[in-house]
Parts: sequence; structure tokens; C-alpha cells
Amino acid sequence: MIVKQNINIVNALIRITLGLTVVAWSTAKIVKRPWRDSYLILTMLGAMKVAEGILRFCPLTLLYEKNKQNESKQSHADSCNASRDSMEGIFEEQMI
Repeated sequence: MIVKQNINIVNALIRITLGLTVVAWSTAKIVKRPWRDSYLILTMLGAMKVAEGILRFCPLTLLYEKNKQNESKQSHADSCNASRDSMEGIFEEQMI
């Protein structure tokens, strides 16, 4: 699978910065309370944001863009069907 970049450089830098901040904060908390699983989950989420920033690829952005394209295709198909149906009505009226 070829990964195409779908976020810009400013967005990537923000993700890297915030991701490293979350990773640093949560690992500091893990040292004090290692029995808490929430800090481990936050560490993984922060690392995921750092990886998204480095690769400049966000899977949620990709899903959003694909959904938006499918909606526009669907609305275009609906409008084509509506115009076709209205044209059929016009032709039926002319034949009567």
C-alpha cells in the first residue's frame, strides 16, 4: 500500500509537537503510578500523533476525504436521476 501525504507541513509540525508533549507527560506519570493503564494508552496515542506528523499521513483524514467524495458522487447521481425523471415527465406531457 502506497501512503500518500494528506496533511500539510504546519499540521504535521503541530502533531509532532503535541504528540511529544503527551508522550513526555504520560511517561512521567507512568514512572509515579505504573499500575495505571490510562497513562500507557495516552503514551501510545501521543506516539501515534508523532508518527502521523513524521509521515504526514492521517488515516482519519483519509476516511473523511473518501466519505466526502462518496457523498458528492451520490448527490451528483441523485441530481442526474432527478433531472432524468423530470425530463421523462416533460416528454410524457408532450406526447399526450
